[in-house]
Amino acid sequence: MCGIAGIVTRDGAPVAKRLVAGMCGALRHRGPDDEGLVTGSGACLGMRRLAIIDPAHGHQPMSNEDGSVQVVLNGEIYNYRELRRRLIRNGHQVRTHSDTETIAHLYEEHGAGLVEHLRGMFAFAVWDERRRTLLLARDRLGVKPLYYLEDGRRLAFASELKALLRLPGVEPEIDWGAAAHLFAYLTTPRTKSIVRGIRKLPPGHVLLATPGQPSWIAPYWEVRFEPDRSRRPEERVEELKALLDESIRLRLVSDVPVGAFLSGGLDSSAVVAAMARQVSGPIQTFTIGFNEPEYDERPAARLVAGAFGTEHHELLLDPDLTSEIETIAWHLDEPFGDSSAIPTYMVSKLASRHVKVVLTGDGGDEVFAGYDRYVVEAQRRRRRRVPAFLRGPLGRLAAALPPQTRGRNFLRSLSLTGPERYLDAATLLRQDALERLLRPEAHAAMSRSDAETDRGGLRERWGSDWLGAAQWHDLTSSLPLDILTKVDRMSMAHSVEAREPLLDHRLIEWAATLPPEDRLRGTTTKWIFRQAIRDMVPQAILDRPKRGFAVPLGRWFRGRLDGTLRDLLLSRRSRERGVFEPREIERLIAAHERGRPLDLELWTLMSFELWCRAFQDAGPRTLREVSCA
Repeated sequence: MCGIAGIVTRDGAPVAKRLVAGMCGALRHRGPDDEGLVTGSGACLGMRRLAIIDPAHGHQPMSNEDGSVQVVLNGEIYNYRELRRRLIRNGHQVRTHSDTETIAHLYEEHGAGLVEHLRGMFAFAVWDERRRTLLLARDRLGVKPLYYLEDGRRLAFASELKALLRLPGVEPEIDWGAAAHLFAYLTTPRTKSIVRGIRKLPPGHVLLATPGQPSWIAPYWEVRFEPDRSRRPEERVEELKALLDESIRLRLVSDVPVGAFLSGGLDSSAVVAAMARQVSGPIQTFTIGFNEPEYDERPAARLVAGAFGTEHHELLLDPDLTSEIETIAWHLDEPFGDSSAIPTYMVSKLASRHVKVVLTGDGGDEVFAGYDRYVVEAQRRRRRRVPAFLRGPLGRLAAALPPQTRGRNFLRSLSLTGPERYLDAATLLRQDALERLLRPEAHAAMSRSDAETDRGGLRERWGSDWLGAAQWHDLTSSLPLDILTKVDRMSMAHSVEAREPLLDHRLIEWAATLPPEDRLRGTTTKWIFRQAIRDMVPQAILDRPKRGFAVPLGRWFRGRLDGTLRDLLLSRRSRERGVFEPREIERLIAAHERGRPLDLELWTLMSFELWCRAFQDAGPRTLREVSCA
């Protein structure tokens, strides 16, 4: 696990090493163990290394035999041993036992097609000195991040946005299209960042930059939900058990200690159970707890930890997080509306005292249909369909009602068809709410911007297997943009590598062949996954109602964080920024204090203001000046 960065000039002009060294300095938390830089004809690649595989010899950048191909890698290639043996048989001289080196030799054989041979989580850059070509690639699910910017003179890339903001001439000017996506869906979109001109390479894509030609971006993988009923359910259950065991085995490969995040939910409990069958000593597990019983996962986590004899660690989270919030915002890199980043940051901090690698249960809900929203959509589909001629009037009636009117959202839902209804249910702030919230100038800028949405792709797939379409959407949008972004930034803030065994791409491809009833059966979510782990985890965990990794933020905002909320959103600095209408902010806070649940809306606004303070007001250089030694 590392942080990578680099610059390639279009005309072959030399790249100042100090620029890439400065970018690396902003990524030091991602790789405190080592650093490296390499220059080529109009190129410079750099990295900060967290030593996990072959710590003694895994220094990056790495090259092929003659140094004409240079590689920097962020992530882990889980099948690198198999690839290494194959490369040696093909005549390559492999000098280390590092997974990074395999990429250089695979590039010699397959060019950009090398990604199809990789099984892992990764974002990497390959510089081909002979062709003066840069290849960027990101893993299939988007576990590892990769930002880039292009202008007429150069292409620059980095693991985090803050590294690109170190470059001269790059200013943190807001991309209002990305901001629109943030206020609607809690995150910025797949291809844009909050900063105008800085983009994300989407999951499962490669980028090829060649002198004198436009950069070429193309997908190399996409999950397709195509049910296969040729096998009996019992056979599929056994196949799932084997795939789960294999995925865990691959992710236990490490030259440093490995632990696990344990919430006491189905997914993390199954991961710990599978780990316990494959390791000899006790597993180190880590859990966050709260004083509020309905949010506290410690009792369930203790049950699992006791069942498998783990060395269990807990941390009780206190609402007085004022001292941590600015640091969390800096590490998140962009405004981020999911408040579960807070406990993820704290559990990563706890784990960092004991291990450098943790396995997580992330992805199980998307892969096996575990979210309650799938049950809700199934119930809505069973209701009598609303005639098309009534949908428009129902929608206009809902829009005319005050926001707090009981039944308003139900009327709006009735006016929408399946894919629009599914996306609408996940929307935080709709257009009418944004118009009240934003100052006229900010609202006009947002309205003029190109807001990226996923409606087209969801409509195309919404048909006989609507559940597969919904899962496809979640796997390609909320998973990489929310869940995986949160886990990557918060774990790497403490130099901890998080691995997600339920997101092995072969496991996902297999799960996409399941009939819908094997994923969602009545109101039972993750039906086949439950069958596969029923003999592995305690029955109480199987029977436990689903609970997300939530924070009692609403109570905190009515209590000890009330002052922090007001100080941020109603401060002179925030008012002078000219984005939010102070009277609407006051109204939202007052409504929340009266009991209306607006904690996500308020946290998203707080996150936006914190980002502005960290990156527009103070700037990344003054907030976290870290030199590249």
